[in-house]
This record gives sequence, structure tokens and C-alpha cells, in this order.
Amino acid sequence: MTRPLQGALIGFGFIAEKGHVPAYLSAPDQIQIVAVADVCAARRERARQVLPHARIYPDTKTLLSAEARGLDFVDIATPPCDHAAIAHAAFEHGLHVFCEKPIATSAADARAMLDHAIAAKRVFFPSHNYKHAPVIKAIRAVLESGEIGPIHLVTLDTFRTTHAKGVADWQPDWRRTRKTSGGGIAMDHGSHTFYLAFDWLASQPTAITAKMSNLSTFDTEDNFSCTVTFPTGIAVAQLTWNSGFRKVIYTIHGANGAIKVEDDEIEIHRKRAGGAPGPGDVERLSAASHWMDASHVEWFKALQVEFVQAIRTGQWVGQEARDAAMCVQLIETAYASARADGKQLAIGAERTAVVKAG
Repeated sequence: MTRPLQGALIGFGFIAEKGHVPAYLSAPDQIQIVAVADVCAARRERARQVLPHARIYPDTKTLLSAEARGLDFVDIATPPCDHAAIAHAAFEHGLHVFCEKPIATSAADARAMLDHAIAAKRVFFPSHNYKHAPVIKAIRAVLESGEIGPIHLVTLDTFRTTHAKGVADWQPDWRRTRKTSGGGIAMDHGSHTFYLAFDWLASQPTAITAKMSNLSTFDTEDNFSCTVTFPTGIAVAQLTWNSGFRKVIYTIHGANGAIKVEDDEIEIHRKRAGGAPGPGDVERLSAASHWMDASHVEWFKALQVEFVQAIRTGQWVGQEARDAAMCVQLIETAYASARADGKQLAIGAERTAVVKAG
């Protein structure tokens, strides 16, 4: 019998405690968290309560020095400013890496992380958990059936009434502080938006134009809109922390129809041969995805299964990792576009230099 993989959790904030850990605890025969590092004393104490058998450390360096020989992987759940440094340290110790999004705060750092994974022959796997929401899986099934034809337009709207707050014990507003987050809502939600667009338009982006604004006293944007050009079509996204309600609304348009998603509710619009949709050509489905529950434990369970499989099969850098690096490239280029008053900017030739799968 294959032994459970042994892992260390770096960062014990909200998503680690409420999302990652419950998923790990649900499959102890596959994967186990045996060590935790966090710079905050209160969070270390909370880790001791939640994971009483784990060994607890005040920082990544101390944990790796003491534990690396007995570990298989680290799970990076810190703010984005520290992702790259922790990933490199893990690879230097011969460990696989599971990493929260965005994987880095610069495109150069993102590419370097993937390069290092291949050189070290260790898995780098991003936390693209939205792909495992039941409603997103339902969309994928419709697209794979081919019934609405090739996709040429997607819209992705994420409405939030405020930014997600971190734990009260340590900088609850870290997502609004550029030093720790790397940016505002584009950095926080852009990855989810972009990797879904890559999937639905079945291609990689070539250009982006973006606008953003900030209605707060923080130093990061809270409104963001962009149009991303693909060889197969366009994606239009709107992200805000200033909405009057919390909701995701996606639309996907193909040659033979369209899909509309509003949280858990799905509408499939089918065109009649040679014409527009009629009254009887709309199918309505529901796929409970619990968008209001920010922990998304079930989504993380599915992600962790894929991570384990990548380790078992030696897939050091897969499509998910390459998409994660492209997400950071897009976010970085979007910021440059916004600074240039919305000028369309190409995703430069460097995008093709994102490392190939090892």
C-alpha cells in the first residue's frame, strides 16, 4: 500500500484553516499535514488546536531545516508577496509545492518558479479551485458535448461588497495592501477569472486592455474591468469590491447557443437551425456550489486529488501551472494597460517562454 504523502502548511490563515485543512483531514490515507509554519503567534496556537499532532514553527526556514527530510511537499497559503521565495526554498529542499493563487506578484517570479520546478523535478501545482465548483463542472460538460459550438465570447463578472478579510489575529486587510498582496481585486480574483477564460475559449490570450479605480483609502484598486483578446474570441471581465450584492455572473457564447450562469443557476440557450433561440429552447439547471461559503472545502478536496496524482505520475509542471503563470502575466500587463489609460497591450513574446511541461 502506498504511504500517505507528508506535507507542511506554510501560513495558517483563513483559507488554510477553513479550506485546505478540512480537505486534508478528509483523506488521511492519501495525504497528511505533519508541520505548520506561521509568523503570527496567535495563528500558531490555533494550528496546535486544529492539528494537535502537527509540529509548529515560527517561520518557513526553521520548519524546512527541521522537517524537510521527512516531507514530500509544502502547501503555500501565505499572502502572495511570499509565494515565490517559499516555493524556491521548498524546491531547494527537494519538495513538491502546492500554491495558493496568484502564484506570484510578478510574471518574472511566476516563470522562475516553474523553471525551478522542472530543474528540481518536483511538482508545482496551483490552487485553481474554481474549476472544481459543481457549476463550473456543469459548464464543462455542456462545452464538451459540442452542442453550442465553438466559443467566441465569454463575460465574467465577479461582484463583491468588500474585500475578503483575513484573520483578525494578523492584518485582516492584507488584501488591500500592495506590499503583501501585490495588487487589489485584479490580483485577488484575476487568476480565477483568467484561467476560466483560457478553458472556455480553448486558447491562450494575445492582448489585453484594462481600466481600474480605487474608491477606498487603501493603496490597491477595488474596481477592475478588462477585455482580453484570444485567437478564438474575446473575454470581457468586470471585478469589484463595491457591489451592492455578492454574486458571480458568467456568460459563454458559441455558434449554436450560449450558457448563462448566476451563482448556482445555469441557463443553456440553444439556437434553432438557422435562427435565434425560441421560447422553448432554454434549459435551466441548478448545481449547488455554495458560493457564499468562502472556504470551498469540497473544491479543495478535488484539487488535492489532482495534486497527489501529479506527484505520483511525475508531472512536474502541467497545464494548470502554465495557466497560473499566464494569469500573472495577464494581471501584470493589465496594470500596465490601466496606467496607460486603457491602451491595448500585447501579451509579449515572453509569454511563449513560459516553461513547457517537464
